[in-house]
Amino acid sequence: MNGKVVRRPVEFHAMEFVEYIKTPKVDSVTLHRPFYARVEGTLCLTGHHLILSSRKTNTEELWLLHSNIDAIEKKFVGSVGHLTIKCKNFMIIQLDIHGMEECLNIASSIEMLSNLSKVTLTYPFFYRPMSDALEDGWQAFLPESEFARVTGDEWRLSHVNKNFQVCPTYPQTVVVPKAVDDDCIMQAAAFRQGGRFPVLSYLHSPNGTVILRSGQPLPGPNGKRCKEDEKLVNSALGVGKRGYIIDTRSYNSAVNSRSKGGGFETEAHYPQWRRVHKPLDRFSNLQESLTKLMEACNKNTNSMDKWLGHLGASSWLSNVKEVLTTACLVAQCVDRESSSVLVHGSEGLDATLQITSLAQIILNPDCRTLRGFEALIEREWVQSGHPFASRCAKSCYAGSKLKCTGPVFLLFLDCVWQVIQQFQCSFEFNEQFLILLFENAYASQFGTFLCNNEHERQILKLSEKTQSLWTYVNRPQILEGYINPLYQPNSSVIWPSVAPQSLMLWSTLFLRWDMDNTSNDSTDKEIRKIQQNDKQLKTRAIQLRKQLSELQREALEKGLISE
Repeated sequence: MNGKVVRRPVEFHAMEFVEYIKTPKVDSVTLHRPFYARVEGTLCLTGHHLILSSRKTNTEELWLLHSNIDAIEKKFVGSVGHLTIKCKNFMIIQLDIHGMEECLNIASSIEMLSNLSKVTLTYPFFYRPMSDALEDGWQAFLPESEFARVTGDEWRLSHVNKNFQVCPTYPQTVVVPKAVDDDCIMQAAAFRQGGRFPVLSYLHSPNGTVILRSGQPLPGPNGKRCKEDEKLVNSALGVGKRGYIIDTRSYNSAVNSRSKGGGFETEAHYPQWRRVHKPLDRFSNLQESLTKLMEACNKNTNSMDKWLGHLGASSWLSNVKEVLTTACLVAQCVDRESSSVLVHGSEGLDATLQITSLAQIILNPDCRTLRGFEALIEREWVQSGHPFASRCAKSCYAGSKLKCTGPVFLLFLDCVWQVIQQFQCSFEFNEQFLILLFENAYASQFGTFLCNNEHERQILKLSEKTQSLWTYVNRPQILEGYINPLYQPNSSVIWPSVAPQSLMLWSTLFLRWDMDNTSNDSTDKEIRKIQQNDKQLKTRAIQLRKQLSELQREALEKGLISE
């Protein structure tokens, strides 16, 4: 999957793909890919995969999902065509194909198959797992079961959004203050961008303060007000308490939005709340930032100054810093000032979710467990309407073909990685789990990240027709590969540093592919040795961790140590 060597999946051939595949098979194709010696073999195109296999011993097949292909470049030298395929997971491979017609046909087919407009033709609808499911991931993190973990009598489950009639991008079940009835919520929804009225994101059990999220209010140029919205927002505060509204737009942007019908909460109508503007880049700016970052990563330069200049010009680490800083501010309000927080920007679909999610990772130790992190992704991103289909339609190599793309989720994962680097023993999962999530958000055999919201997923019956990523990940033999062997539960709030010297480039992700290594057989052997040693070390670390747990348990039973 996603460009890596995997077990042969079950491949279905639908009649719909026949018109796309002009040349299904070509012999004597040479493949160049990172960390492998060049290999000659047979190239096959199916409805969902590009496959290259060789009869040579000790060579593994390449199975590349068409949906993972971001861009394709063609170059001809005599009668040999060179196809450079750039993937959404940043991998770049090259195919050398003899014959101009065959090369052009393959390129044309790949371009069509990697840009299918009908979501029901994508691989998750055809993928059939080869092992039985131990758990249905679609049922693992339902709002009802997640609400059971909320402590406090001031909150309730509301089905006001049944059939998605109030807000098309919210789930059908949301958590709202008990003091507010559903009629009030419907009035408040009409006063919020996209109907995204304030809902509970997190309740901090030590002091009862909360994090809410929503879309921007809609006072417009005439300064309209909505008493139902004011009641809903104020209901989150205790008697005599004050809260903070963290607006992820600049003050000028918020003011300018009033001319387009949007706006912000004025102190006159929300006197218990103090508004703070923490401008974060929108998805379109993030797309440009990622493109520049990968251009820097793919440049061959021996000058450290030039490399650092290109890295700084991308502004990627600056975006990481700003998002983490804002999340820390929210966590500080909640934990140290005992003040509730409402987070929103314009739509509340992107930066808002980054901040609410990261704040929970800082505040809530459960979100640092593997299961808890899965629940966080499902609750704050999938169910809360982050438009994965739009944002992840293309990656960094596609240029500006689609205006709605942007690596919002990837930036969030990078921020999580930064925190893990500073608190390596406080997270149950490792960085490979973050990379798995990144890859599956852009191209996957699972249905978890398909579509833009729960309404679209229900229409397509994804829970019936596709398998959830969580079903696959939570199988014990798969899960152990994503466990951090150094993990020790830490019940404290963690405070990451956002100083520039504390933030690093996520090299394991952004620098993991290097075409210079592909043609060197000795380098290939050395890399394989390193990879094998790494696996052995990880296995040994897991064994030692289990032994340590057993020794601690025995010492507790014998009274040699106390809890």
